[in-house]
Amino acid sequence: MLTHKQLRTQALANPAVKAEFDKLSDEFSLLYEFLKARTSQGLTQAQVAEKIGTTQSAVARMESGSGKHSPSLATLTKYADALGCKLEVRLVRRPRATGDLSSRTKQANPKPAIQPA
Repeated sequence: MLTHKQLRTQALANPAVKAEFDKLSDEFSLLYEFLKARTSQGLTQAQVAEKIGTTQSAVARMESGSGKHSPSLATLTKYADALGCKLEVRLVRRPRATGDLSSRTKQANPKPAIQPA
């Protein structure tokens, strides 16, 4: 029987699996931060659920990322508050893909500035 680490290594050796895994890296990072924050506080899912007024299963779904619906910013803020943390959401510019024609078209043909009458 393979260990989790061995199975992960084997699966990620497949380029298709690796590509899908990489697409989810930001989500996995966020989920890891949730788990790390909760365990560092020594809290169970049930304790966090009680603090934010939900159920243990709702917290489990949120931490696993497998729910049908994404949690709202209000829910994520409550979760962070329950752990003595502050939720920060920010936009980070992605590097441009070399094959992205739309960005090259926009650069090559900028819209003319509107001239005052």
